[in-house]
Amino acid sequence: MSYQNVLAKKVIEYRSMPTLVEQRNNLLDEADNLVKKAKEETRAFSDDESKRFDDIKKEVDQIDKTLKAEEEARSFDKKLPAKKTEKEEKVQAEERAFTNYIRGVVEERADVNLTVGANGAVIPSSIANKIIQKVFDISPIYQLATRYNIGGTLSIPYYDESAGTIEMAYADEFVELESTSGKFNSIQLKGFLAGALSKVSKSLINNSQFDIVNFVINKMAESIAKWIENELLNGTTNKISGLSTVSQTVTAAAATAITTDELIDLQEEVPDAFQGSSIWIMNRSTRKAIRKLKDADGNYLLNKDISAKWGYTLLGKDVYTSDNMAVMESGKTAIFYGDMSGLAVKLSEDVSIEVLREKYATQHAIGVVAWIEMDSKVENAQKIAKLVMKSA
Repeated sequence: MSYQNVLAKKVIEYRSMPTLVEQRNNLLDEADNLVKKAKEETRAFSDDESKRFDDIKKEVDQIDKTLKAEEEARSFDKKLPAKKTEKEEKVQAEERAFTNYIRGVVEERADVNLTVGANGAVIPSSIANKIIQKVFDISPIYQLATRYNIGGTLSIPYYDESAGTIEMAYADEFVELESTSGKFNSIQLKGFLAGALSKVSKSLINNSQFDIVNFVINKMAESIAKWIENELLNGTTNKISGLSTVSQTVTAAAATAITTDELIDLQEEVPDAFQGSSIWIMNRSTRKAIRKLKDADGNYLLNKDISAKWGYTLLGKDVYTSDNMAVMESGKTAIFYGDMSGLAVKLSEDVSIEVLREKYATQHAIGVVAWIEMDSKVENAQKIAKLVMKSA
């Protein structure tokens, strides 16, 4: 028989094969005939008939499962791979271009080349945004402050009631009301330039498996976050003032010790309206000293609390420790307390990044410099108070 005839026979056999439903019906007919025959002959199944009847039940059960699976399969929707958005594709292109730039590989595609600024700095926006997001994650002070991400000088108005307030009073007809009010002032947030340098080993750069982008992001973010937190807490004369100008002050009776009453006084400096989001900020050594303080009933003031943001609460509020805070020494600000949204921070979103290939060649390294412009001042003086140690 020729190949064509064999193939034709197979096609005819395939087309003539009963469907599963037809097979099921045929099996049910066969089972009915077995029962009918035994009934007509008024006898029980023989061993062969009993075995065949059980086999038919199993085959019908298998067909039913197959038909049900076929029906469920038709109801399934095929999932197509998620298509990358234009923004995601741009981020990947910038990260690839940044990696290649550090490694000294020149991109041929114009749409992924990094922009070069007037100062020669490379500005990949996706890298800059990730660094700022990382800074936000690392530093709670920056995270909780009121942030303004704009360039240039920012003027923020605020209402000052220190010299007077608007007051309601009883009045008589035809009698003039006396004017009582505060006044509007403003704070100016400028842009002070600061830079952070990270050196990357050329041995690591030459390793194709080394993730340059995340290394740079993490190192830059750690350096920037540490510097920003120090400026926000301590400030620098004629530069960023941060919390250094907090006016609500409690002065400790001792130069190196704090009492329970002083902590209560400090907390009470902040009006109830701002207590909801208030936190304590101090050095770890200060927290250690406060952990030993007890109330009149012998209970410790500072407690471990797994539900607290940083593991401890003091007088019902979370305690954050920073190495940038001063220790309890004469004349030093040992504790800040309050709602940190009272601190205004202006940080330009345009973080510029410059790669220094030659400067550290003798160290077998490449320098990566990040530049930022930032300023910070107290925006709402009522929200924050500080405890200052007694001067010797």
